[in-house]
Amino acid sequence: MARKRKPTNALPSREQIKNFIEESPGPVGRREIARAFNVKGAARVDLKKLLGGLIKDGAIDPGQRRRVAAPGRLPAVGVIEVVSIGDDAEAIAKPVSGVKDGADAKILLPHTGRGPSFAVGDRVLARLAHVRDDLYRGSVMRRLEKGASRIVGVLESARGGFRLAPSDGKKSNDAQVEQINANGARAGDIVAVELLPGQRLGPRRARVVETIGRHDSPKAVSLICIHEHDIPDRFPESAVEQAEAARPATVEGKRQDLRDIPLITIDGADARDFDDAVWAEADTSVANHGGWRLLVAIADVAHYVRSGDALDKEAQKRGNSVYFSDRVVPMLPEALSNGLCSLRPDEDRACLAVEMIIDAKGRKKSHQFLRGLMRSVARVTYEEIQAVVDAADPGDATGDASEGVPGVAADAEPRLTALARPLYGAFRSLLDARETRGALDIEMPEMQVILNDDGQVTAITPRQRLDSHRLIEEFMVLANVAAAETLERRKRACVYRVHDVPNPDKVEEMRNNLEGFGIKFAKGQVLQAKLFNRVLAQAKDQDFQHSVNLLVLRSQSQAVYSPFNLGHFGLGLSRYAHFTSPIRRYSDLLVHRALIDAHDFGPDGDRRTEADDLVTVCEHISMTERRASVAERSATDRFSAMFMANRVGEDLDAVISGVVYFGVFVTLGGGQADALLPVSSLPDDYYDHDPKTHALTGRHSGFSLKLGQSLTVKLREADPVTGRIRVDYVDGSTQNRPSRGPRKPSPGRQQSRPRGRRR
Repeated sequence: MARKRKPTNALPSREQIKNFIEESPGPVGRREIARAFNVKGAARVDLKKLLGGLIKDGAIDPGQRRRVAAPGRLPAVGVIEVVSIGDDAEAIAKPVSGVKDGADAKILLPHTGRGPSFAVGDRVLARLAHVRDDLYRGSVMRRLEKGASRIVGVLESARGGFRLAPSDGKKSNDAQVEQINANGARAGDIVAVELLPGQRLGPRRARVVETIGRHDSPKAVSLICIHEHDIPDRFPESAVEQAEAARPATVEGKRQDLRDIPLITIDGADARDFDDAVWAEADTSVANHGGWRLLVAIADVAHYVRSGDALDKEAQKRGNSVYFSDRVVPMLPEALSNGLCSLRPDEDRACLAVEMIIDAKGRKKSHQFLRGLMRSVARVTYEEIQAVVDAADPGDATGDASEGVPGVAADAEPRLTALARPLYGAFRSLLDARETRGALDIEMPEMQVILNDDGQVTAITPRQRLDSHRLIEEFMVLANVAAAETLERRKRACVYRVHDVPNPDKVEEMRNNLEGFGIKFAKGQVLQAKLFNRVLAQAKDQDFQHSVNLLVLRSQSQAVYSPFNLGHFGLGLSRYAHFTSPIRRYSDLLVHRALIDAHDFGPDGDRRTEADDLVTVCEHISMTERRASVAERSATDRFSAMFMANRVGEDLDAVISGVVYFGVFVTLGGGQADALLPVSSLPDDYYDHDPKTHALTGRHSGFSLKLGQSLTVKLREADPVTGRIRVDYVDGSTQNRPSRGPRKPSPGRQQSRPRGRRR
């Protein structure tokens, strides 16, 4: 037993308490500490406060009866900030800046349904329970104001000045802007404001710090999203000057002349930054009958963007390019992204290439990296190359081959056909390999927003998914695998693209939901992508196909960048890195530099052998990727609201895509828009939410809404500024038959707030 301290009139110091706890052979509580240091009377209150401070700072762990906390452990209570949101509304948070120990921690904040969901950037005071390693689970004590007081919105006329209608739609961000604080802004302007100190009662006051544009301008949607999510969209002058001063590369040093290889670029019709080119031919080796030789050439961005220079600092800050329907916010200035680093046809371009040999089953037999100078012989779109192949094979063609291929000159078609045939031959082999390893095959149609010259939405349609798209994807996947394998073999640190095994809790939730569709997912299996593909196969061509694909998608972990290899579950690969898009992803530029150093291709490489050197960078670029994804999704929501605005009052077909305690989310028009059907619009009842089965059920009537259910709704509101669409329930629009008699809430179910008295 620890020896008793001599009586003293003062409280023990923090270090004395920690030393006493560490020396004690058994659990230590406040009573034992008070006895040891002879703390009596009113001083016990001060001792309690002192111990509370030690717990809050993480110096001692109350969960283990006041043991000294392990080094690097987070405090039991702390301020954390949300950095990403999962499809199931579970938030992932990090400690706020300034935390030294446990700064790499990942904190899960499950959405309980008892309050509003989280948004990226939200700060909360939370109790933190250590789960394992750097993983914690948090429970919210209270929400805090965001550190930044900058709010984006649209000014509306009001007495004495303006009212700010916040772009995020949060009532808590409503503010009043007096004329004197408008700084020349007018009603209808998109502005950024900062909050001013003000009275406790009444609307908050703000002043305009930046006028961004007009709410009815063609670029209004992307302008709002850029500023709402703090996406850097202006390059510093030093970076622009460096980009504009760049000069074309030549064949010198270890750079090889690859200009005699007929590489082609295959991209979307609206693409301007061509960062990859491909070529293939049949392997003539007798030992590899039916095999192929592939070459994937990638823009040599590292030649122009050196580690630590002005361009590099800005590229790292941005992390990636951000793509909207009406504009691109590039990672690099246009002089590089659309100029010297874009593999435009008939122009010499520096490249980093990988030559790969595959067998007839698509298995990679060997690969080697080259640094070269290439010259693309053609720039074709996905649709054009697919049409060329279909025309050359009348059995697969959808049109009349005699009419030629739209967009392709008649004299260029034979050469393009000759180049396309081996590409598609290699692609079919790579598909065999993909199916053999069981890569995850979720089918979630991507919607494409079509705009006219005035920025108005003319259509929202499913984006075509052609074999040409899949061809480029498979070529890029193989090149990315080669990059990761090479850096491992040459003992260089690598920025991996990792996709962890699904969380068991999410898989269990998916399993419960699948039973409602008559699909079994056995417990106790070693999780492999093939198992999920079997589920998807059972749902194919069924009415619930979209819902099952959504359930499988929501069960998956989020892919991130990491210097530590976890493999890529979705692709069924043991090692994987991003190498093929250095114009638009900083991760790829880092991989290029590592490869250049590993092969001694030039002085512009980057020698890192310790993974720890890349931890902070990987966290940052994972965050910027999530930020871009959220911004792009919010832009699509706003375009959808713009498209639906003239249909307010119409009855629309809908499918339930999500169920929460306050209502259901529905997809309209086969994917043209998503909307909220609030519980207040449903037939009068008390509604219980069962998160395990994704159902909302009336306690008295038995009326139920479930994931994947079809119904008819009336469009009530479509706001292009916030992107929010709300609908009302149309009576009798479902096949659901209410049961007779009251229902009692089941244990674990959450009750929605009632509309009022049941009539």
